Amino acid sequence: MSKSSTFSKAKGFKKSKAGTYLSIGTSLFGAVSVVKQAKQARHDGDRLQLVDAAISAAAITTGVLLLVRELRRMSSDDILAGD
Repeated sequence: MSKSSTFSKAKGFKKSKAGTYLSIGTSLFGAVSVVKQAKQARHDGDRLQLVDAAISAAAITTGVLLLVRELRRMSSDDILAGD
């Protein structure tokens, strides 16, 4: 199998529903570390770490919302969906 066909399959998976669900799961898994970071920052009284955690949480939230929107578009483009 050539590199280009492997790359195109991987690129196609990224644009699939399964790939989008995997991306959402990966993003939400990253949220666990952000929650831990925020708890530690509150415990230590470190405002800069707390701001970093808040910004990271906002980035994760935005990313997940964009992926959910992409899933909805995939569903609305589906001919069998009946929309």
